[in-house]
Amino acid sequence: MMLREDMVDDEGLAHDELAELTALLHDRRAHDVAEAERLAESLGVVLSARADGSADDEHDPEGPTMSFEWTRIQALRGDTAGDIVAVDAALARIAEGTYGLCMRCARPIGVERLRARPTAELCIACALTVDG
Repeated sequence: MMLREDMVDDEGLAHDELAELTALLHDRRAHDVAEAERLAESLGVVLSARADGSADDEHDPEGPTMSFEWTRIQALRGDTAGDIVAVDAALARIAEGTYGLCMRCARPIGVERLRARPTAELCIACALTVDG
């Protein structure tokens, strides 16, 4: 039997919607990896400046301190790494055939929620209950 593009698969998403969301996740992962590399380079610059010892950043009223930059970049790296993990988990759910189903109640999450937040693991009702 041949499936039309608008037919729905087992998890409640139309095949074209699943393809759209898969592409979105792959694009997001590529962006995250590029951002992680950029942040690693920025961290290297801060480390070099700190090691140089000639920068008196603690007394420079014109800009942020190197300690602040170090902390800021590390936080961004953590956020990016966390997003890569979430994207990989969503891609694994696609491979397993469970993407688009709430991990709490097993009901469909909804394509609009997944478009807005493609790594979503919970439907709106469960997310409100958990966060509430």
